[in-house]
Amino acid sequence: MPTRRIALHTACAICLLGLTASAFAQAPKYPDRPVKVIVALAAGGSVDMIARTLGQKLNASMGQPFVVDNRAGASGQIGMPAVKQSPADGYTLTVSPASFLTTNKSVFKSLPYDPEADFSPVSLLVNQPMVLVVSDKQKYPTVAAFLAAARANPGKITYASSGDGSPQHLAGLMFETRTKASMLHVPYKGGALAVNDALAGTVDALFAVMPEALPHIKSGKLTALGVMSPQRSGILPNVPTMVESGFADMNLSAWIGLLAPAKTPKSIIDQLNKAVVAAMDADFKAKLAESGMEVTTGSPEALQQLIARDIRVHAELVKASGLVPQ
Repeated sequence: MPTRRIALHTACAICLLGLTASAFAQAPKYPDRPVKVIVALAAGGSVDMIARTLGQKLNASMGQPFVVDNRAGASGQIGMPAVKQSPADGYTLTVSPASFLTTNKSVFKSLPYDPEADFSPVSLLVNQPMVLVVSDKQKYPTVAAFLAAARANPGKITYASSGDGSPQHLAGLMFETRTKASMLHVPYKGGALAVNDALAGTVDALFAVMPEALPHIKSGKLTALGVMSPQRSGILPNVPTMVESGFADMNLSAWIGLLAPAKTPKSIIDQLNKAVVAAMDADFKAKLAESGMEVTTGSPEALQQLIARDIRVHAELVKASGLVPQ
C-alpha cells in the first residue's frame, strides 16, 4: 500500500478514535437532572408514602431529586397513561399498586394503557400479603373452623371488602374458589368502613391488606387466622400461611412496584434497579414493617413475570365473581 494511503488510513483511524472518545466523554451521566415519579393516587396513602421515602433514598445515592407527582383519579387511568406517554429516558417513573397493572385489565372494558406492553418494570418494592381476620376468635379460632362454618352455612358467612374488584374482594373470591365454599360478599365504599364493620362484628370476616388490619391485630380487636403468602410473614410470624392451614395455591398480595415507560434503555433500568435494592436498607425495612409492609425487591424480569401471573389469576377470579367489566 502506498505510503500516502497508509498515512490517510492512519489519520482516519485516529480521527474516529478521537470522535469515539469525545462521544464517551460527552455522554450525560444518569441522572443529571430531577426525576419525576408519578403516583396515580392522592397524596397521603401508602403508595405515596413509599414513593416519597424511596425518592429521598435515591436522591441521596444518585445525586438528583426524585419528585413525586400525584395524578389521582379514575382508578389509575389518569396517572398511568401519563407515564406511558412520557419519554423513555429514565426521567419519568411510576410507583404503582398491583391493581392498576393487574385487576384493571379485567374490571374495565378498555384501558388507556397496556399494563404489560407500555411499561418497563424496574423492581418490586413492597409485598402486602392478604390476611384473613375475624373479630370473634371463639367462634372462628382457625382457618379450618372458619371454613367449616362457611361450608355448613352456604351463602351466610359474610366477608367485607372495600368494593367490587378490590384486593379484599379478590382474596375472598380466591378463598371461595380454592376451597369450594360459598360466602356472602359485603362491599363497602372504602377499606376503613369494611374494617370498622369487621371490628364491630357486623360481618364475620375480612380478607384484609395487612397494613389496614395490623393495628387491630396488635391490639387484639381482630384475630389473624391465615396469611395468603407462600411463607410466613416476618411481621406476623406466629400466624400460619394458608398453605400451612392445608390450602395450596392460595397466595395473593397487594404489592407495589416501580416502573418506567416501555423501551427505557436497559442500562438505565439496571442502574435504577441496583440503586433501589441498595436503598432498601435495614432502616427502610423497619419503617415499613411498622406499617405492615414487607420490603421485597427483585429483578425487572421477576416483576414482569409477577404482573403477567397476576393478570391471569385476577382475570379468573373476576370471571368467577360474575362482575361485568365497566
